[in-house]
Amino acid sequence: MKTINSARPWTVAAGSTAAVTAALVTAGLVIKEIAGPELHVAAVRDRAVLNREEARAQTVAVTTDRPGKVRARLDGRPLELRSHGGRLVADLGPLPEGEHKLTVTAPGGLPLTGGTVTRTFRVDATPPSITVDALRPAAADGRPAHLQARSLREPFTVTGRLRGGSRLLHEGRPVKLDKGRFTLRYRTPPDAVRLTAYDAAGNRLERHIPVVVPHPEIRAVHVTALAWASETLRNRVLTMIREGRINAVQLDIKDEDGIIGYASQVPLAREVGAARPIYDARKAIDELHRMNVRVIGRIVAFRDPQLGRASWKAGKRDRLVQTPGGQAYGAHYGAQSFTNLANPEVRKYNIDLAVEAVKLGFDDILYDYVRRPDGPLKSMRFPGLKGSVEDSVASFIAETRRLVRPHGAFLGASVYGIAATRPLEIGQDIAKIGKHVDYVAPMLYPSHWAPGEFGIGNPNAQPYKTVYASMLTFHKVLRGTSAQVIPWLQDFSLGHPYGKAEVRAQIDAAAKTGSRSFLLWDPACRYHPEALEPRENWKSA
Repeated sequence: MKTINSARPWTVAAGSTAAVTAALVTAGLVIKEIAGPELHVAAVRDRAVLNREEARAQTVAVTTDRPGKVRARLDGRPLELRSHGGRLVADLGPLPEGEHKLTVTAPGGLPLTGGTVTRTFRVDATPPSITVDALRPAAADGRPAHLQARSLREPFTVTGRLRGGSRLLHEGRPVKLDKGRFTLRYRTPPDAVRLTAYDAAGNRLERHIPVVVPHPEIRAVHVTALAWASETLRNRVLTMIREGRINAVQLDIKDEDGIIGYASQVPLAREVGAARPIYDARKAIDELHRMNVRVIGRIVAFRDPQLGRASWKAGKRDRLVQTPGGQAYGAHYGAQSFTNLANPEVRKYNIDLAVEAVKLGFDDILYDYVRRPDGPLKSMRFPGLKGSVEDSVASFIAETRRLVRPHGAFLGASVYGIAATRPLEIGQDIAKIGKHVDYVAPMLYPSHWAPGEFGIGNPNAQPYKTVYASMLTFHKVLRGTSAQVIPWLQDFSLGHPYGKAEVRAQIDAAAKTGSRSFLLWDPACRYHPEALEPRENWKSA
């Protein structure tokens, strides 16, 4: 008997050539070659688990020497194979969840010499779920689902359960699971709990859960560094505290001139000559804390002539907002007055001041001029800006919050009243900002509204109506965020005399919308104490 030559090999197949050959040899037949099919199948691996994206992209590709006779079935249903690049191909997806079976068959040259490739696999398109204990549901006023902590200065613990997942990450780091349960412990409450879960199929779930710490009710007045250094003006403020009319002081850290009112140790502040020993920050804070008064540190962020002039002189001109021709943008702010909100050094400078301030004991950081200059956007350049001005402002605020929150400080942002409805005019998108602050502080001064705003002929002469209408607008725009609204109110005269009645009307209007906290602004720091009720007459929120 002659030796039988072996059939050409199959890369991926399960044929019966050997069995047929043995039968023929036993029968005494002499065969030179049995022609088995050549069948290469590229498809999902056997017993694979696919997620939704993988299932949508699945194909089968067949290489064979008998293309006309190849048959493919998915879950018993014939697949239409088409010729492409010398192969037969077919799309499998999209595929529903559950078990699936792919079969590819190619007949051989003789009976019982065919080859068959089978793949069984499962599609799992359902991501895992994360349940967080003590989660407060979304509220009717638009506040999102959130966790709540009592204080920014106390430890905080989060517990919950992962279901249907194999791996849980917190801030990119693995979380230990005990039968699906997890516990996260913080030295102080974070701004949010950020979790990412995966299952065996690779399905991913991200949860970003805000952690809300209600801001204490405040009745505050603005005080400049020079006013605090003035015994006369400082005593007026201290008298308002002793009489129970205010319980918070907003004390300037960096003002509109770019001057820091105390001996800051931030390197760039010292390099550009911004730090001035006008008052002793720690001494002031300690004195106010002994009187049970909150101290809110105001940082004028991007309007900064001191940093601007020093940077321009040093050749670091990308630190400034520029004209299309490359000159420093001035407009009515003065030459070299507005720094570039997209510049990493400018951003870091302000954040460093904020971190230094909370370490000194300031209870809040309240940004001002956290915006671009007003004026046509086409008239200014922001070297290094990627994306929109509004997004850059929001990301700067978010970065600040992540760094000051661990020190137990709240973060607020002073914003223009018009920004609620016209965010592009100065680069303040209130909804975006609201996601990254504890409170928004809109400057609602009736003197700053144009005639006809809110349908009011002379807003300056109608403080109650003006503040009430603008407060409603801000509450509406901030729906879906956890930010509170703490307005700036007017205690100065500009085009219309303001006294006790006008100040009181604004306070009452804000309270009517649910915001009992407020900050009073008078650039001269000479307030009307009689407009403020003593503490024993305060109504609880």
